[in-house]
Amino acid sequence: MTLTQINQFFNNILKKENYSFDPSRNGIQIQNSSPDSKEIKKVAFAVDACEATAKLAAEQGADLLFCHHGIFWDNSITLTESMYKRVKPFFDNDLALCAYHIPLDANDTVGNNIGLCKMMNLKNIKHFGQWRGMDIGYYGTLEKELSVDECIKLVLPEGQKPNVVLKFGKEKIKTVGIISGGAGSDLDQAWRCGCDLYITGEMGHENFHTAKELGINAVACGHYNTETVGPKLMMKKLSEETGIQTLCLWNMKYIPSKNESPWTN
Repeated sequence: MTLTQINQFFNNILKKENYSFDPSRNGIQIQNSSPDSKEIKKVAFAVDACEATAKLAAEQGADLLFCHHGIFWDNSITLTESMYKRVKPFFDNDLALCAYHIPLDANDTVGNNIGLCKMMNLKNIKHFGQWRGMDIGYYGTLEKELSVDECIKLVLPEGQKPNVVLKFGKEKIKTVGIISGGAGSDLDQAWRCGCDLYITGEMGHENFHTAKELGINAVACGHYNTETVGPKLMMKKLSEETGIQTLCLWNMKYIPSKNESPWTN
């Protein structure tokens, strides 16, 4: 498959045209030298497009990097300073870049949020969480009531610790709302849906008061942690349906320091 064809594969699933208010430049952000003829043999997957992931993808022989957070957002920018460092490895190695932001959050088969719902084995799943007129999140019910700590272990199965835990609601959780990434301000929408627990990636200072006043439990599991799910699911789907070799970058040692956020959230 060429770059043009593989991006069409991605968009047939993610449908960027349904998310016109997303500030991300969804789709091909950096093409290769021959997007309609060069064969894509290996695709690397990561959460963020940056100098580190671009270099590692190139070192591993990837022809394309697929990311949730691309390089280009909103209006055009100058390729200077850190932005120059981000794009240089792509051109040096004829490495292409595809990025899908909200379409990968909201997708009902390979999305970050539906993937987290599956990790918790939620039932009766419904959409919620409007952002710029787009439905992003999901909420559903657990098979049996669990504590907040038991719920955390389902979405952070490798023993990572959440960044924030606010226990202002019921001790036993039945209904859970999920929006990955930086969606702390949407916990009131989860409360309106009757959720006992709201899970997101990160929350701000002001969200503490909202959670306490509404009487809802809320957990921030880390922006990065909650958004590896969609890329993993898309990687699996691409591999199974096309046979193209895939590579998971977050399983490799490209993190310079354990103190550098968001890599170790």
